Amino acid sequence: MRGRQIDYPILITVFLLTVFGLMMLASASSDLGKTKFDNSYYYLQHQIYYGLSLGIVGFFAGLYLPLRWYKKFSTFALLLSVMSLIIVFTPLGYSAGTAAERWIAVGPVTFQPSEILKLTFVFYLAAWLSGAKSRRAEDLIQGFMPFLAICGIITLLLVLEKSMSSVIIIMSGALVIYFASGAKWRYILTTILLGIVALALLVAVTEYRSDRIKTFLNGASDSSGSGYQVSISQRTVGAGGIWGTGYGKSIAKRYLPERIGDSIFPIIAEEFGFVGSITIVGLFFFLVFRSYQLSRKVSDRFSKLTLIGFGTIIGVQVFLHIGSNTGLTPLTGVPLPFISYGGTALATFLTMSGVMLNISKDA
Repeated sequence: MRGRQIDYPILITVFLLTVFGLMMLASASSDLGKTKFDNSYYYLQHQIYYGLSLGIVGFFAGLYLPLRWYKKFSTFALLLSVMSLIIVFTPLGYSAGTAAERWIAVGPVTFQPSEILKLTFVFYLAAWLSGAKSRRAEDLIQGFMPFLAICGIITLLLVLEKSMSSVIIIMSGALVIYFASGAKWRYILTTILLGIVALALLVAVTEYRSDRIKTFLNGASDSSGSGYQVSISQRTVGAGGIWGTGYGKSIAKRYLPERIGDSIFPIIAEEFGFVGSITIVGLFFFLVFRSYQLSRKVSDRFSKLTLIGFGTIIGVQVFLHIGSNTGLTPLTGVPLPFISYGGTALATFLTMSGVMLNISKDA
């Protein structure tokens, strides 16, 4: 008989990442908060009030609510998420100083629909592919075509919001779930091919995307222009050496773009060096590995696919964040899970963690 004890290694890993994230946010944002709001802890307080507090609620909901509820209401939750993606094109859409409409603002409260979609789309696919017709993934009409259709709709909405990084993260999770559910190789390869073609067309017809590819291929040639952020991020990562400059002693945070969000990893590398950086990477690797490991132990198909989806999304997002800051991948606006500033993202990943722990009780 299987026990009802949660997986403590996951719990400890998530706790360490979350606490470390708050510490790094306090360090990376102190002078920025002082300059803009005359409060060195403004961003930390905002993250606690609107991210951590909601995340704790989501965490315990994920941990204690019956898993069958997530399966039962997955379609409704996905529809709400898709509606939220559409709402960003209305007056409620909020750009946060960028050209991309990725937030919804209702009074003082703002949230990012694409982050919530990472949660609801995994639930939906896991429920759909584990339903009464659990072998639908192998069927062209009942499986492959509907899968392409729903992925295409969501991709279109995200592309219209200029959120290409979200497309890559969410669709990577979707494809791995689809593969794990038993889809035929020709369906997987067809999906990948269509994705590559679509991505190439988007790059070809949008100047800022093609500029990012050019910068990735030869960024060093324009380190003061389009390649500035990548160049300064790489130098910051190297500046930490083996042990780092020490907590709160980052110099690059004064001029590094998006220091509390898309570029927080270079601050970590500068302050904690190679040892600290590899430790954080190790924690993320363990979290992803553990989710895959647990997916092999649970018998429930919905739980199995949910764990695989969450693990993939976390892993891909971490890879893109670190890769774009070290020159391994083209520059993308991707926050580091549990660590970067962003209340919706923190709440979403903590909710994921709660669900993972809930599932682990049956492993």
